Amino acid sequence: MRDYPKSQDLLDWYDRHARVMPWRVAPADRAKGVDPDPYRIWMSEIMLQQTTVAAVKAYFVKFTTLWPTVQDLAAAKDADVMAAWAGLGYYARARNLLKCARYVTLHHNGMFPRSHEQLLELPGVGPYTAAAVSSIAFDLPETVVDGNVERVIARLFDIHTPLPTAKAELTEYAKTLTPQKRPGDYAQAIMDLGATICTPKKPACGLCPWRTNCIGLANGTHLELPKKLPKKKKPTRIGTAYVARRVDGAYLLETRPESGLLGGMQAWPTTDWSETAVNEDAPIHAEWKTHEGEVRHTFTHFHLKLRIKTALVPLDRKQTRGEFVQAADFASAALPTVMRKVFDLVRSE
Repeated sequence: MRDYPKSQDLLDWYDRHARVMPWRVAPADRAKGVDPDPYRIWMSEIMLQQTTVAAVKAYFVKFTTLWPTVQDLAAAKDADVMAAWAGLGYYARARNLLKCARYVTLHHNGMFPRSHEQLLELPGVGPYTAAAVSSIAFDLPETVVDGNVERVIARLFDIHTPLPTAKAELTEYAKTLTPQKRPGDYAQAIMDLGATICTPKKPACGLCPWRTNCIGLANGTHLELPKKLPKKKKPTRIGTAYVARRVDGAYLLETRPESGLLGGMQAWPTTDWSETAVNEDAPIHAEWKTHEGEVRHTFTHFHLKLRIKTALVPLDRKQTRGEFVQAADFASAALPTVMRKVFDLVRSE
C-alpha cells in the first residue's frame, strides 16, 4: 500500500519552486508576515477564468496600475474598464468586475469579506473564486480546485471517471489533502504543480514531490488521465459586420447589449449571428462594398464567420443605430478581438 500524499512535501517543493506572479506574495515573504492583498487576489482569479497566466499578466498590471484599490475600480467609468479589458475575452467578467467592486465598496466599506459564504454573495463570484480568495488571501483552509488541480488529483489517486462528471469526486479527494496550516500557499502550490510538473503532456514525473505517492504513475495510467467526455462539435454561425467611415474620418460603432456576447463593448454594427443565412441589417443607408476577405473567430460554444461590408458616408447622413466616434477618439485596441480582426482586415486594403 502506497503512502498517502503529504501536503508538507508539496509545500517544501513550493518554497523552492514557486512561480513569480504579479499578484502573488512569495512564500518566504508570507512567512515573514507579508499578507496578500485580497483585491489583487480577487482580480487575478476573475481574469484567470478560462484564460492563461501568460495572457493575464499584462492585463493585471494595467488594471492595478489604473485602479490600485477596489474603491478606485468602483469609481471607474464602465466604458474605460471595458476598453481596458478588450482582447482578454469573456467580457461578462469585466462587467462583473465592476459590479463586484461597487458592491464591496458600498456594502463592505471597501473590504473583501473573508469567509467562503460571504464571498459567494458578491456579484460574479462562484464557488471556485470564493474558495481561492478565502484560501489565498486570508489563509483559510478552503479547497481550491481548478483544471490543474483536477489533473493532479486524477493522476495521484488514479481516478478514471471522466470530466466533467468527476468534478465532485476529485474535489472530495482534494479536500483530504488541504492542510490547516498554510492553506493559501498549499492552494497555489498544487496549482503550480499542475502547471509546471504534472502537465497535460509529457509530465516531469521525476521532479514531482508526490511521485512516490502517485497511484496513476505506479499503475502506468497517468498519461491517460484525467479522462474527459467527448466534446460536442461546435456549430458555425455567420453574420455581416458593417464598417462605415464618415468623410471626416469618424467611425460608426455601437455598444452591444449588456447581456450576451461582447456585452457592453463597443463594436462594429453587425447582423445577428446565425447558422443559416441572415437578413441584412445595415446601420446606415450607404453604397456598401463587400470586402473580399472574411473574419473567423472562435467563441466558447461556436465558430463565427463574418463577412465585411464597408462604406464611406457624408457628414449629414443619419444612422439608424450606433454613434459616430471621431478619429481622434477611436482606438482599435479598445475593440474586442473579433472586432479588431475586422478593422485590421479592412485597414490592410
